[in-house]
Amino acid sequence: MKRLAWAAILMGGAAMAQAPTPAPSSSATPKPAAQGLPAIDRNVLHAQVLLDRHGFTVGTIDGRNSPAFAKALRGFQSARDLPVTGKLDPATLRALNPGMRPATVTLTLSERALAGPYTNPIPKEYADQAKLTTLGYRSPLEKLAEMFHTTPATLVALNSRETMLSPGTRVVFPNILPASRAYPDTWSPDYRQTLANLNVDANQPQADRVVVDKSEGWLRAYAGDRILAQFPATMGSSHDPLPIGKWTIQGVAPNPDWQYNPAILRHADKSDSKEIVPPGPNNPVGVVWIDLSKEHYGIHGTPEPENIGKTESNGCIRLTNWDAARLSLMVKPGTPAIFQP
Repeated sequence: MKRLAWAAILMGGAAMAQAPTPAPSSSATPKPAAQGLPAIDRNVLHAQVLLDRHGFTVGTIDGRNSPAFAKALRGFQSARDLPVTGKLDPATLRALNPGMRPATVTLTLSERALAGPYTNPIPKEYADQAKLTTLGYRSPLEKLAEMFHTTPATLVALNSRETMLSPGTRVVFPNILPASRAYPDTWSPDYRQTLANLNVDANQPQADRVVVDKSEGWLRAYAGDRILAQFPATMGSSHDPLPIGKWTIQGVAPNPDWQYNPAILRHADKSDSKEIVPPGPNNPVGVVWIDLSKEHYGIHGTPEPENIGKTESNGCIRLTNWDAARLSLMVKPGTPAIFQP
C-alpha cells in the first residue's frame, strides 16, 4: 500500500462514488434545507467543486450563490479569457467542464478518518493554549469539514442531522479528492500527512510571483501572464493595513507554532508575557506560515476558514488552511510577493 494512499489516510475502505450530479445550470432550484441549515444549490455546489479543482476557490464550499462565488468565477473567467461576468454562464460552464467529476462523493468512514487528537474546548487565553501540546480540531465534524474544504453545517445539510460519525458510516462530501498525494520528499512526513489530510493535490504548477490585491480581496499566483490560482484572503485592517509594496517569500514553515508577542500586537495587553502557542489546525496561523521579507509578516492559514474575507487581520495575509497549504507547494524562497491597493 502506498504510504499516502487516500484510502489509508481518509477512509477504511474503497470510495463509493455517487452517480454524477447533473451539469450546473443557472436555473437550478436549491435543495430544501433542514430547519436551521443553509439551503444548498446543487449546481452552485458542483461549480464550486470544479472551481476548487481548477485552483479558483471560494474559501469554504457551501453551495450558495455568494459574493465569494462570484469572485471565484471572475478569477476563473479572467484566467480563461472569457467574458468576466461573475455569473455561471454557458461559456463558463463549458470551460469548467462539468463532466470531469461529480459534485459529491460518498465515502465510508474509518477509525483513522475520525481519529484525533482533539482539543475541546480550546482555551481563550494564549497562556493556557501554550500549556497544550497541540491545537487540534474541536470535533470529528470540524476535521471532516476542513478535509473536504467545506463547513460543518454544509456537511450536515448534505447528509442529515441523524448521521452518526462512526466507523462504517457512509457520508456524502464535496468531491475535492486529489488526483495525487505524491508530495515531494523534501517535505517532512508530518507535513505530507497534513497535505494529505487536507486533500491538497500534489500536482501544483510553480508560480513566478504572488499578487495580493487589497481592493479585490484575493491572492493570485501567476506564471508569466497566466493566472494559475486565485484564493480569497483576509488582509490587514485600518489599524494594521496591508503593507503595500514588493516583497519576497523567504521560506515556508509547515505546521508552525506561533509566538504571542504583546509588544508587536496592537490589541494585546502589554502586561502579558510572551507565549509559544503549539502547532495544529486551530493554531492562530493554521497549518503553514509562508514567511515574507517584511518583518513579522507572512501568508498563513487560519483556524476560522468561514471568516476569510469577512474579518480583519493584524496585517498578514490569511487564507483557509487548504488554500495556504496549496500555495506552499507553488512557491519557493525568492518568489516575489506583490501587495497592491
